Amino acid sequence: MQLGILADTHGYFHPELVDVLDGVDAIVHAGDVGDLAILDGLEAVAPVHAVYGNIDDADTRRRLPEQKRFSFGGLSVWVEHIAGRPGRWQANMGERLAADPPDVFICGHSHILRIERVAELNNMLFVNPGAAGRQGFHQKKTCLRLSVIDGKATNVDVIHLDASPRVAKPSPETDA
Repeated sequence: MQLGILADTHGYFHPELVDVLDGVDAIVHAGDVGDLAILDGLEAVAPVHAVYGNIDDADTRRRLPEQKRFSFGGLSVWVEHIAGRPGRWQANMGERLAADPPDVFICGHSHILRIERVAELNNMLFVNPGAAGRQGFHQKKTCLRLSVIDGKATNVDVIHLDASPRVAKPSPETDA
């Protein structure tokens, strides 16, 4: 099974998203959607699990939760837009995660691509897909494909949008 992961589109539906996410079983959008049409475009590719972000308007906030937990391929997944990062969690995020750590935690907001295991949270996989939109300081637009086999996250492919030619760069094995 594969999970497509993106965040921080800020109202921009990158023309390569349909192709790079083709074949995934579900998609996660970790907030700052910017326009509900983004979700409609993603839904045409695969079922979408999304949360709202700090730039999202009232219509988006009515349609989406602030955080979402769900199961995917035997993994527990938690999505929230603003969370910080391991070692520098926002507000009480570290305590919330420690109380009930998921297998995979996905957030956005920083526009900084980051994938790592967090040993002190039961080896939780922390994922921030960077940003797929045009707004922000990021220099590369990115999204991810997370592979899940037998209830384990086995690999994360980092996809650089706008690359010429577009190349998916596999990450190191995510199993620890």
